[in-house]
Amino acid sequence: MIKKEILIGLLVGLFANVAGIYLYITLFSPDGLEETILKAKQEDFLGSIIALGAIANFLPFFVFLKKNQPYRSRGVLIATLIAAVVIAILKFN
Repeated sequence: MIKKEILIGLLVGLFANVAGIYLYITLFSPDGLEETILKAKQEDFLGSIIALGAIANFLPFFVFLKKNQPYRSRGVLIATLIAAVVIAILKFN
């Protein structure tokens, strides 16, 4: 049961991160989604976009805490840590 709750939180966290990336690109980029991601990868600022998308993880994290669902919050935290590892890998490649 606990693993299922953490998995739900992880999936929600990953979805929130992707939604945050999409929202950021839609609001602040003059180019389309694909073009922006390709340009970000070429110019080495894809990690920054992922970090900005990870800000969206605050919402589900605190909602799960408020609803007394600590294992789901833990899953969102794991998703945020995954984003941090991906950013570090992109930074040092």
